[in-house]
Amino acid sequence: MTERRAPTPAQEYVEVAPGIRLATWTDRNDADSLPLVMIHGGPGLWSDFEDLVALLSEGSVVHTYDQRGCGRSDPSDEQSMQHSVADLEALREHWGHDRWVVVGHSAGASIALAYAAQHPERTAAVGYLDGTGIGDWRSAHRAERARRLGDLAARLEQLDGIPDRSWEQEVEWRDLQWLPDDADPVAGRERRRHLAATDLAINLVANRQIRASDADLIAWAAATTCPVFFIHGSADPRPVPNVLALAAKTAHARKRVVEGGGHSPWVEQPGQTAELLHEVVQAGR
Repeated sequence: MTERRAPTPAQEYVEVAPGIRLATWTDRNDADSLPLVMIHGGPGLWSDFEDLVALLSEGSVVHTYDQRGCGRSDPSDEQSMQHSVADLEALREHWGHDRWVVVGHSAGASIALAYAAQHPERTAAVGYLDGTGIGDWRSAHRAERARRLGDLAARLEQLDGIPDRSWEQEVEWRDLQWLPDDADPVAGRERRRHLAATDLAINLVANRQIRASDADLIAWAAATTCPVFFIHGSADPRPVPNVLALAAKTAHARKRVVEGGGHSPWVEQPGQTAELLHEVVQAGR
């Protein structure tokens, strides 16, 4: 097992509701720059943005955090999109930011959109990073996952059927689950296996309960008043057309593709991804 990230001077536990503290990290606490907050996906995973933050922190305050009940934050089975949005607003109030840029990755992209719709006066710009969009994205995603897994799909199915996996089996299961997200599974192996071996539990309650329907996403998109950047890796197995369909419902949509990027495009294309996120921050100024 890998060790949990040790507390640093930049780490802070913030109480967002009675008995609920979130583990947070802040890079470059420069009060004169426009702050940026990164929202991880899952739902039910944890923040793993260290490499990306290293590319973004110059010139920006960058906040990352583990969502309630996830990662290093306090346990909680009170899970919903509304809790996620309320927690994010509580973090903004705690840090004293008037406005900030909100970037969500994967399932976190839906949280970012919901927050921007409900707190337009606090949201300078949104980065919708490799979200799913609207419509039937799952069919194409399942087919592409199966293609990328190939013969490994049988082993993943076998691991799926083990109710109480050993830690070694759990790490293997995670690795195979996340393998199709990489544009190049070989190049992405080191980060993927590091993430898989991280000694943190996946919050399955959050994974089941933090959901957004197409109607929700369309309503949030229509309610946004700031620039919303739809950024997607060209090699993400989640299909681009569904993201473009959601962008079409957004008044101030800006569409960007990370050529050669997978579901976490900064893994394969760190420079492209950082450049686009710097563009998001600049648009919020």
